[in-house]
Amino acid sequence: MPNAKVLEVKQQQVAEVSEKLRASACTVVADYRGLNVSQVTELRKQLREAGVEFSVLKNTLTRRATAATELTELDEHLTGPTAIAFSNEDAVAPAKILVEFAKKNEALKVKAGVLEGQVVDATQIKALADLPSREGLLSMLLSVLQAPVRNFALAVKAVADKEEPQQA
Repeated sequence: MPNAKVLEVKQQQVAEVSEKLRASACTVVADYRGLNVSQVTELRKQLREAGVEFSVLKNTLTRRATAATELTELDEHLTGPTAIAFSNEDAVAPAKILVEFAKKNEALKVKAGVLEGQVVDATQIKALADLPSREGLLSMLLSVLQAPVRNFALAVKAVADKEEPQQA
């Protein structure tokens, strides 16, 4: 029978992981087996700079947390060495960083994730990583909104340029 202190610590860890899963805009589960220490350090650095928390968690504790948050579909991906990236603000950052890192380091495998409370598979995480950043999407939206005004201004200028020689 486990020690009461150890049991309390594990219950606290499960509660923390459950809270992270609930609060996270995007969570990505990855297999880091085969990465050396310098590669993991570089990955952690990139994730930290983007405001993403990266943790290596025990699968049994994570399964208990998924049961508490009703994300049990994630359990099938919690096998072997598992690292989880949590992002509370940017839904694209963990996916983008992990997928780019996996392209350069074949040892890292993206398994699955949770996006806005829904479990998604690795292909959906990779599709999310291919999306432009928030700033890129905003600039695209701005250019689409400016296009009609720009075209109207060019048409008015063309009419004015055409009538100018006629008046002279």
